Amino acid sequence: MSAMSQPPPLPHPEAEWRAHLAAGRFMLQRSRASGAFVFYPRIAQPGTGAQDLEWVPACGEGRIHAATLVRRRNPAESYNVVLVDLAEGPRLMARLDGLDGAGAHIGMALAARITPGADGPALTFIPAGEA
Repeated sequence: MSAMSQPPPLPHPEAEWRAHLAAGRFMLQRSRASGAFVFYPRIAQPGTGAQDLEWVPACGEGRIHAATLVRRRNPAESYNVVLVDLAEGPRLMARLDGLDGAGAHIGMALAARITPGADGPALTFIPAGEA
């Protein structure tokens, strides 16, 4: 196959997701046809296979579906990990900041934020009243 007849390279949705975070944007993919939001970033919509996904800004709101406190040995601090039901519909796992100990509870309103990390920026959440 010659260079001119090769198909264009496939997009790399995870790289696009990370680039949005690095630029300070919390973005989600949405199907143009159905309007359904998708997370984790991918090339096709689960269930339909539609490849009409576009990046749109997320509202940054969610609620805790499940939570756990990860206890670490000293001197490292313990931290909360939550499953978040985003206002747009998808569910994702993230770190919850702004609470000491096991203060997270199911149904708690959360606000998204982008925080720096050792591996680049990460999506984390805080209680909605602290945003």
